[in-house]
Amino acid sequence: MKQFINTKENLVTEAIDGTLRTGGGRLARLDGYPHIKVVVRTDWDKSRVALVSGGGSGHEPSHAGFVGQGMLTAAVCGDVFASPSVDAVLAGILAVTGKAGCLLIVKNYTGDRLNFGLAAERARAFGRRVNMVIVDDDVALPDLPQARGVAGTLFVHKIAGALADRGASLEAVTEAAERVISGVVSIGMSLDTCTVPGSPKVDRIGPGKAELGLGIHGEAGIEQVDFVNARNAMAMVVDRLAPHVGPGPHVALLNNLGGATPLEMAVLAEELVQSRIGDQVRWLVGPAPLMTSLDMQGFSVSLLPVTKADEAALSAPVAPSAWPGCLPVGPVEVLPLPDGLTPILPMPSRNDATRRFIERCCRILIEAEADLNALDAKSGDGDTGTTLATASRALIDALDRMPLADLTQLYRAVGLELSQTMGGSSGVLLAIFFAAAGDASSGGEDAFGALRSGLDRIQEVGGARQGDRTMIDALLPAIEALPQGLAAAAAAARRGADFTATITKAKAGRASYISAAKLEGNNDPGAEAVARLFERLVAIDTA
Repeated sequence: MKQFINTKENLVTEAIDGTLRTGGGRLARLDGYPHIKVVVRTDWDKSRVALVSGGGSGHEPSHAGFVGQGMLTAAVCGDVFASPSVDAVLAGILAVTGKAGCLLIVKNYTGDRLNFGLAAERARAFGRRVNMVIVDDDVALPDLPQARGVAGTLFVHKIAGALADRGASLEAVTEAAERVISGVVSIGMSLDTCTVPGSPKVDRIGPGKAELGLGIHGEAGIEQVDFVNARNAMAMVVDRLAPHVGPGPHVALLNNLGGATPLEMAVLAEELVQSRIGDQVRWLVGPAPLMTSLDMQGFSVSLLPVTKADEAALSAPVAPSAWPGCLPVGPVEVLPLPDGLTPILPMPSRNDATRRFIERCCRILIEAEADLNALDAKSGDGDTGTTLATASRALIDALDRMPLADLTQLYRAVGLELSQTMGGSSGVLLAIFFAAAGDASSGGEDAFGALRSGLDRIQEVGGARQGDRTMIDALLPAIEALPQGLAAAAAAARRGADFTATITKAKAGRASYISAAKLEGNNDPGAEAVARLFERLVAIDTA
C-alpha cells in the first residue's frame, strides 16, 4: 500500500520534527536522535509535578500530541508499535523532573512496563521522586490477569494533568490517576486491519465481518462478528461495556482508531448517545482521533464514572490542540424554518394507478443504486445511484401526502419533495423539471407538453444541451419519442445513453473535470439512469 513516507527507518523522527515545527514553539525535543525520541514542553519550570507518558508510535496524536500545559510534560516515543528504550525514558524523566516529582503513566504492555519501570528505578538512584501507574482499561478479555491499556489512558493524562497544573502534590496526583484507572473501561471495534509502514497489509477480517475487542497495535480482536451497520456495531460494543457501568453520570471518550471518516464517527456518536447506556453518558470527549492504530478503520469507546471534581478537571483548558474538549451531551435542538420556507402542503388525494406507477419508477431506481454508483465512480464521485435511490425512498414514504388525483398539483408536489430530499445538482434540476411541468399543466398543456416544458426549463437553468454528456442526452429523446409509446421512448433513451460513452469531453457536470481516457467507453450515469427507468417500465408492462 502506498503511503506518504520517505523511509520506514526515518518515519518517526521526521514526523516528530514536523510536529515540532508546527507546534508554535511550545514544544521541543531532546538531543539523541534516533535512539532517544523525547518531546518536552518548552515552558516547563519544574516547579510542579511532571507527567511523563509514551510508548510506541503509530497512535498519533498520542503521545506527543498531548504534551503541553494541562496535560503531559513529556512524551517518550518508540518506533512504530515498539516500546521506547530505558535510556529514552530516563532522559525524559531527568529532563522535566524537579523537587515536586514525576508521575509515569504507562499502558499495560510488557515492554512499556519493563522499560518505564527500570527507568524509574534508575531515576530514583539519581535522587528523583518518581511514581508510576499502569493503565489497564481494556475489557475485551475479562479473564486476562493483565488487561491492556488503551484509549482510557487519555482520561488519566487529562485529570492528572489538571491536578498537576494546579500545583497538587505527587501523592495527590498519583492517587487521582489510580482512581481513574480503577474506574475506566474501554473496548474497540474495526472493519479493517491497519497498515504497518514497510510491511504488507494483513487482511484477516472476513467479508461482512468486523473485529471486536482489538488492541491498538494491529493485534487481532477477541472475535470476528457479523457487521450490519453502525447501530448494530455500537450495540455490540455497549453490550461489552454495560456490565462495568455502574450508576451515576459517566463521561465517554469516542476514539477514532485512525481510518474512520468524520461522518462515520458522528453517526457512531449518535448511536452511543441513543444506546441503552446513553442516559448515563453526560459528557463526551470526541469523536476524534485520540489514540489511533495507524490507519485502522475502527473506533473505541472508553467510559469513566465522574465526580464534580473530575468534570472540572476534564473541562479545564489545555494547550494541546489534539484534545477536543469534554462537552456535555444534550438534546438535538430544532429551530423553525424562516418565514416563507415552510412548504404549503397540497391536499392529499387518492389514485391507485398513479400511486402504483410512481412506486414502480422509484423501485426501479432503488434497484439500480449499486450499478449507477459503480458507473459514476468512473467519471464522478460515485453517488448517482445513492442520490436517486434516497430520493426514491423518500418519495415512496410521501405518497400518502400526495395529490395523486390531481396531475397538475402532483407535478408540483413531486418537485417540492425532490427539492427537500434529493441532494446535488440533480435534485435541483429535477425539482425545477417537475415544478415547470406543473406550471405548464396548469396552463392547459397535456402530459407530453408538460414534460417537454419541464425539459426546456432545466436546459435553460442548467445550461446543458444534448451532446454535453448529461442525463439530457437520454431524457430529451425519450420525451420527444414518448407520444409514440413507452417502448419508443425507452429505445430513444437507450440510444442517447449509449451515445454518451463516445463523448470524451463533457461540457457540464462533474464529468467536465475528468480526462477523456476515463470517460471513453462509459455511459454517463444520469443518462444511464433515465434509460434504465424507461426500459424497466417497458419490461414490467410486457411481462
